[in-house]
Amino acid sequence: MNSSVRIMVAGALVATAATLTAYKSGPGATHNKPKNVDIKVPAGFSVSLLAEDLETPRHLAVSKGGDIYVKINKLKDGKAIYRLRDTNGDGVIDEKIGFGDYKGSGIFIRDGYLYASSNTGVYRYKLNDKEEVIDYNNPELIVKGLVAKGRDEAKNLAVDKNGYVYVNIGSPDEICKEPGTNKGKIPCPLLDSVGGIWRFKTNQLNQQYSDGVKYATGLKNVVGLDWNTSTNSLFVMMHGRGKFHDTFPQYYSPQDSEKLPAETMYEVHQGDDAGWPYVYYDPFQKKKILCPEYGGDGKKTGGEKAIDPVADFPAHLGPNALLFYTGKMFPAKYKNGAFIAFHGQSPVLKKGYMVAFVPFKNGKPSGKWEIFADNFAGTDLAKPTGPVQHRPCGLAQGPDGSLFVTDDLNGALFRITYKAPKK
Repeated sequence: MNSSVRIMVAGALVATAATLTAYKSGPGATHNKPKNVDIKVPAGFSVSLLAEDLETPRHLAVSKGGDIYVKINKLKDGKAIYRLRDTNGDGVIDEKIGFGDYKGSGIFIRDGYLYASSNTGVYRYKLNDKEEVIDYNNPELIVKGLVAKGRDEAKNLAVDKNGYVYVNIGSPDEICKEPGTNKGKIPCPLLDSVGGIWRFKTNQLNQQYSDGVKYATGLKNVVGLDWNTSTNSLFVMMHGRGKFHDTFPQYYSPQDSEKLPAETMYEVHQGDDAGWPYVYYDPFQKKKILCPEYGGDGKKTGGEKAIDPVADFPAHLGPNALLFYTGKMFPAKYKNGAFIAFHGQSPVLKKGYMVAFVPFKNGKPSGKWEIFADNFAGTDLAKPTGPVQHRPCGLAQGPDGSLFVTDDLNGALFRITYKAPKK
């Protein structure tokens, strides 16, 4: 049963130059507060607004000391990463440091380093024992020269415990057609450098494509990915394609285009192929269907050698973050399960802009997905009365087991905690 939790502004966070600055809360604050939004979460959970005015916060990582490193997609005051800190433990962000001058989305903490991506490469920053960045001004460039052509160019990443970083390289073309035709290219030449996950070493500088491994292919664009420590494997969320009815009205109705294809979760291993651009996953037929550009008609199956998704979700929800929960704060049902931040909305469900949850058991989904945190939009998507207020994008787990959520529409940062209801 869901309870509605009123978001209250915990304190002021205002614009500043990109240097160490203290923020003090108080009645004299003049910044614009976001409109009140009733975020619905399960009983026992509560939501607080930690920060705002973060421009376009995408993904984030939280250190063991509680510092929050947020990757900014559009530079704020010329900086790409902000370290946020609650200096006195009162639940208010009152200190911020900006560093890095490259746009991008990916960020991850693992084994003494903070990894952060630009749209063409990956950097790392050495951390001290408290997981604080030692030198903000001199990161090591470990990957460079990755393709970025203006669309789906963010290099989202995950890092395993064996010294490898996994980088999504999305495709700027969602169909891979022959110019001037509706026919797809066979083989699709894009797959040589985009449309998959590439793996690189974490301890080698200036790596390029030739130094890495094309770990998995057939993935149009993966914005959410995470290394599952319980299975010791990589899981990814792929953004599905569109434009069925527009180009092939003989096979697809406008209603079909609203429902297809599914947004999909995959467990990927080296050498796997998820089938893009040749096939898509139909959640109603529960089959991989041949794309119309490659001879399909909405019924013909294909991709016999392509892997199947481990879970699927309604079309157009836009999965932008994936996080496997390993904390102890939340109830047992959430342990090792997957949280997903959906950045879009389903025309069929009239739902979106939410955080969902998928229960896992023995490394596999063990039940239907469910909405965990809803109504970031702040309006009824079936009958909207105003603009969308917040759009979940990034997820991270705090050292205490709390869940952090970024909002790249209004520049906000939320924290979700749990306390068992009194019986």
